[in-house]
Amino acid sequence: MTGLRPEHAGEGKPKCGAQKRQGAPGETCTFVAGWGTDHVGTGRCRLHGGNTRNQRTAARAEKADQEARRLLAQLDVQPVDDPFAALSRLAGQVLAWQEAISRIVNDLGDRVRYEGASGAEQLRAEIALYERAMDRTGSVLGMIAKLNIEDRMARVTERQADALVSALEAALAAAGVTGTQADDARKAAARHLRAV
Repeated sequence: MTGLRPEHAGEGKPKCGAQKRQGAPGETCTFVAGWGTDHVGTGRCRLHGGNTRNQRTAARAEKADQEARRLLAQLDVQPVDDPFAALSRLAGQVLAWQEAISRIVNDLGDRVRYEGASGAEQLRAEIALYERAMDRTGSVLGMIAKLNIEDRMARVTERQADALVSALEAALAAAGVTGTQADDARKAAARHLRAV
């Protein structure tokens, strides 16, 4: 791309789009977004303030948003068949994260604060991370308690067991198994279901 002007150096990339001071009313800058900065592809070009602190911060946020959207578009999203089990798995992950951060905070000992560049005392980021992990754990576990998920899951399991027993009885009747043999088959199935 050597020798190309900034407006042509990134064909297909987003443009700066800032209002031009010279030119026709409504005419916007056609340079590549972020041209002349470290965030090419996002934000304003260098000539339109793209290298200011606020523009660099906004460009980083925009890049992070674009990356998140790109990754989201690539996800193979499947519907949740069992929301209770999914919420229980989430609770396990949240609790594991909180415990991992807890170990990091414990390793800090009494070094939970430090002196910042301005000389002011600062709380370590690990502490804030741990507090957020505790809040999130409390929220997820509180949600599970409010939804009474264990009882709901037990009822689902009971319905599944009832359906299996009904299917077994229908199969025994269709096969012509009756009397003592049918009772023995039912007892064996019940023992197996309890073991599972």
